[in-house]
Amino acid sequence: MPNPSPAPLCTAIVAEDEWLVRIDIVEALEAAGFAVREVESAEDALLLIGEEQPHILVTDIRLAGALDGWSLAEAYRAAHPGGGVVYASANVPLADRQVEGSFFFSKPVLMSALVDACLGLCAGQDGRPA
Repeated sequence: MPNPSPAPLCTAIVAEDEWLVRIDIVEALEAAGFAVREVESAEDALLLIGEEQPHILVTDIRLAGALDGWSLAEAYRAAHPGGGVVYASANVPLADRQVEGSFFFSKPVLMSALVDACLGLCAGQDGRPA
């Protein structure tokens, strides 16, 4: 009888409308032990955020739909005050729009750095695995 898979280290939502970039991020996070849900719009991400308790949000700034990644991150943080936020975008980082304690990576993203940031954010959350 096979051993059951260990529980995921953390859960993440990846909001990215460029499917090749989204696949790269999702695969990198899954390889690090994250359970990942992926969407291409902020509106779809908000539905998941309302249904689930994701530890991490990884978002682009420009997304399909009416809302941008800045607004998505603000809504996520309002719903999950201790949640980790990572931005991955070709847009210019705006310090006044970034939620407190977040990370911003310019595209093209070095996946190992993004994964390390997500792992650090996940480990730093109260009650989360270290």
